[in-house]
Amino acid sequence: MKKSDIHFTVELDNQNIPEKIYWDATENPNEGLSDTRAIAIALWDQYHNSTLKIDLWTKEMEVIDMKRFLIEIMSGIADTAVNATGDKRMASDIENTCRVLSKRLEEEIKEQQKNQ
Repeated sequence: MKKSDIHFTVELDNQNIPEKIYWDATENPNEGLSDTRAIAIALWDQYHNSTLKIDLWTKEMEVIDMKRFLIEIMSGIADTAVNATGDKRMASDIENTCRVLSKRLEEEIKEQQKNQ
């Protein structure tokens, strides 16, 4: 049986806020640790029929980038919905929400650029 490992290392400040997040994986195309500014992990707990989540982001993660990250996670979930369940309607609803949020984010970015 093939085995694949994923590792995260999080450096915290004295208030336990992430300052640096590093990751490595068996299938990582980069050699060694890669840094990132945010991670979102969701696991299905079959014993409690619920989701366990870990969301971490560093102080350097820009708000605009975090919003883009969230939209892209949701878009990926739409793909998962089709692949895992075949529910194209659910995937379409999620993608429609992503389009609305993307448009809103574009407007926010334009507004910020205008005010600079």
